Amino acid sequence: MCGIAGLFDTRGRRDFERALMQRMNDVQHHRGPDEGGYHFEPGVALAHRRLSIIDLATGQQPLFNEDGSVAVVFNGEIYNFQELVPELEALGHVFHTRSDTEVIVHAWEAWGEDCVQRFRGMFAFALHDRNRDTFFMARDRLAVKPMFYALLPDGTLAFGSELKVLMQHPALDRRIDPLAVEEYFALGYVAEPRTIFLGARKLGPGESLCIRRGQPIPAPKQYWDVRFTLDNDIGLADATAELTERLRESVRLRMIAEVPLGAFLSGGVDSSAVVATMAGLSDDPVNTCSIAFDDPKYNESAFAQKVADRYRTRHFVETVKSDDFDLIDTLAALYDEPYADSSAIPTYRVCQLARKQVTVALSGDGGDESFGGYRRYRMHLMEERMRAALPMGVRRPVFGLLGRVYPKADWAPRVFRAKTTFQAMARDSVEAYFHSVSLLRGDMRQRLFSADFRRKLGGYDALEVFRRHAAAAGTDDALALIQYLDLKTYLVGDINTKVDRASMAHSLEVREPLMDHKLVEWLATLPSGLKIQGNEGKYLFKKAMEPFLPNDVLYRPKMGFAVPLERWFRGPLKQRVRDAVLGETLAATGIFERSYLEHLVDAHQSGARDYSAPLWTLLMFEAFVRNTAAGAILPAAMAEAV
Repeated sequence: MCGIAGLFDTRGRRDFERALMQRMNDVQHHRGPDEGGYHFEPGVALAHRRLSIIDLATGQQPLFNEDGSVAVVFNGEIYNFQELVPELEALGHVFHTRSDTEVIVHAWEAWGEDCVQRFRGMFAFALHDRNRDTFFMARDRLAVKPMFYALLPDGTLAFGSELKVLMQHPALDRRIDPLAVEEYFALGYVAEPRTIFLGARKLGPGESLCIRRGQPIPAPKQYWDVRFTLDNDIGLADATAELTERLRESVRLRMIAEVPLGAFLSGGVDSSAVVATMAGLSDDPVNTCSIAFDDPKYNESAFAQKVADRYRTRHFVETVKSDDFDLIDTLAALYDEPYADSSAIPTYRVCQLARKQVTVALSGDGGDESFGGYRRYRMHLMEERMRAALPMGVRRPVFGLLGRVYPKADWAPRVFRAKTTFQAMARDSVEAYFHSVSLLRGDMRQRLFSADFRRKLGGYDALEVFRRHAAAAGTDDALALIQYLDLKTYLVGDINTKVDRASMAHSLEVREPLMDHKLVEWLATLPSGLKIQGNEGKYLFKKAMEPFLPNDVLYRPKMGFAVPLERWFRGPLKQRVRDAVLGETLAATGIFERSYLEHLVDAHQSGARDYSAPLWTLLMFEAFVRNTAAGAILPAAMAEAV
């Protein structure tokens, strides 16, 4: 795992400043503390920070082909690189290292842009081919690894593993994108391809960008997408057997390392399944790391201990205090743009713990999306059955009225919140799902934003992110559609972002066997009834794991990785929330309606409403503004929507 950065002159062959490249590279030192490397030639500058995992002796970057005409910088792992080496050698390529990085340059020479089709792994890389006068960059299929880029006014393309890399360049347009602000307050993150800055973009999942110097710059190309065909007629017994073998293969590939290796173990189904599989593939005890909480409401360490005991792992546990809220400014600096998932706090802590023991950790991330594990999936399916019983022409006016006049009941479980159900019934499937996952729903965002800021939005609604992906989903199956939406939005913008930044902050590589693209493709062929059956999510996965895990690990209610925001904001963080949300920093942006900010704070702190999620979202936005130079220029430079 590493950090990459670079500059490419799309129009000519200007020389780039070494001092600038050094600043761009140094700011991501945490991603690769072992070594740093540079390559300069007319029109090109490449930089790399290395965390040594494979081929410790000769895997330095930038790395070149035989004659030095192709140079690459790479972040991630190509898990099938050992299979590709003999194939490339048979085509005449000569390898000088044992690293997966060298496979990339030779695969580019052999297959060009299609080289990415041959890679199985998590990756973001950029390469320059002098002979073809071409720059090429790509991101892995599920966007596990990040790639930010910017096309600057003078025709320079800048790229890096984190947004802070691009922020070192004085020509970056750092005006805040109003549409990104709308997306953030709806989703808790800025969705691909936007960033918080108008001048920067993220390469999307399964996308590549190929630029030939002197030619018009094309849009990124999507080289992969998952297709939910649901046409596999396999029976349950055969499906559980095949799933077990596919999981073993995925885990085995991710256990290749020349440094200490372990796994996160939360006590949930996903991480427990990964640990059980690792134990079956290893002669030595698996290193496992867990976070315990001193608040029993959030503590599932006893279940992690059960799995650790069963497989005799070398188990490391640290207890996080329920008032572990000192990371707010640390997180704001780490994520570079606003990011509102409060589970970033325990994720940061478990990465901190793991790095004391290992350099590589396997995680259970991605299981909920592919296996159907979220509670919201089951609720959505129930609502879909109700929506199917009545046409939209009836539902929208009737349930829309009921949703407006019925009192809100935040205190009740969602299934008993009539207002929420009425609102969902008045919407189509995509709009209803977007509404259910929004941190601040549409009516709240309308009240949150000032009239001037709403004008700058020009009618834009973050719902358009979901509409765009739904149009490409290729399925009308109720579960498959929302799984696809999550694979394109929540998994990428929230989960993968959280784990990448938290792990890289501690120079820890995290690998994700449940996001193996071949596994994801196979699961997408299975009928939705194998994923959710009745009220049981992850039905197939749990059945497959029954021989390997205790029933109370498999079939207990899902807890998640939560922190007690509601209590914090009425107790130890009461004054901090008030100062941040109602203070000068947010007021100076011109984005917010002061009276609604006062309502959110007062209603929450009086106990009248639970506004912990909106308040955390505001708290992190305020920290972003304070912790970046954007804060100084935000009011005057807020861009018009484009």
